[in-house]
Amino acid sequence: MDPELEAFLPLLPKSDLSDPVTDRRNLAAMAAAVPPPDTAGMAVEDRTVPADPDVPVRIYRPDQAQGAIVWLHGGGWVMGNLDTEHPWAARLADASGAVVVSVDYRLAPENPFPAALDDSYAVLSWVVEHAAELGADPDRVAIGGHSAGAGMAAAAALRAREEQGPPIRFQLLNQPGLDDRQQTWSARHFTDSPWMTRAKVTQAWGHYLGSAPATPYAAPARAKDLSGLPPAYIAAAELCPNRDENIDYAVRLLQAGVSVELHQWAGTFHGSQALLSAAVSQRQIAELGAVLRRALAA
Repeated sequence: MDPELEAFLPLLPKSDLSDPVTDRRNLAAMAAAVPPPDTAGMAVEDRTVPADPDVPVRIYRPDQAQGAIVWLHGGGWVMGNLDTEHPWAARLADASGAVVVSVDYRLAPENPFPAALDDSYAVLSWVVEHAAELGADPDRVAIGGHSAGAGMAAAAALRAREEQGPPIRFQLLNQPGLDDRQQTWSARHFTDSPWMTRAKVTQAWGHYLGSAPATPYAAPARAKDLSGLPPAYIAAAELCPNRDENIDYAVRLLQAGVSVELHQWAGTFHGSQALLSAAVSQRQIAELGAVLRRALAA
């Protein structure tokens, strides 16, 4: 493990998502402790996207933005909101120069699948329709996220392809949760890794799926055909249960003719980019911004 990250391990709270209310409170406290981002070069606005039900969003609009990204927070489909994601959404907007639309999708277990995906897809459609109003080109709209949010971004891309829905320029998938089956080597061997244990992954999928079957829209790794999807950037963490499903998904996209950039970050664990003092975390965040900037360029 990267020694700068290892020093923080004793400070990470233990969580298996068996108590969503407490876990949400702990995540909020962790996010509040992150150094605030510099938003001087952008307009930040809270809005509500009309849907059923309406979806709260926070829009980060840098000067002279070219494109936009619908950004979905992590948290195992159980935790997270606009405030906990604020440090990362603002940094992504600053690093990429893109309009970032952070989505406050409904959380499980109170709202199991497909509630969060429906919210995210509604926002995606709205952003494409209102891109000019947001200061972006409607042909330069990406979707992305971290962890559970990245898995939903991949699912939204599948849904848009199947339904001939809003055009997606790019997928930015950071450590995505893609496969409920937990059968890969990393899922079977990284059972007690920092922040993301096997018990936590199991509980997260259980909360999210509820009584619904694990379709490709819930677990994109189950999709048999990945052709015709937008180009993708996929980042994996070396010591993460999701690592191998991330790599496998990237390889399958490539085999289906989809352009993919894959980066497996050595010495990292799931979500470790939140530890901003580590050099590897700074590199990860900078790369996400640079990749998105390049993908949305003319």
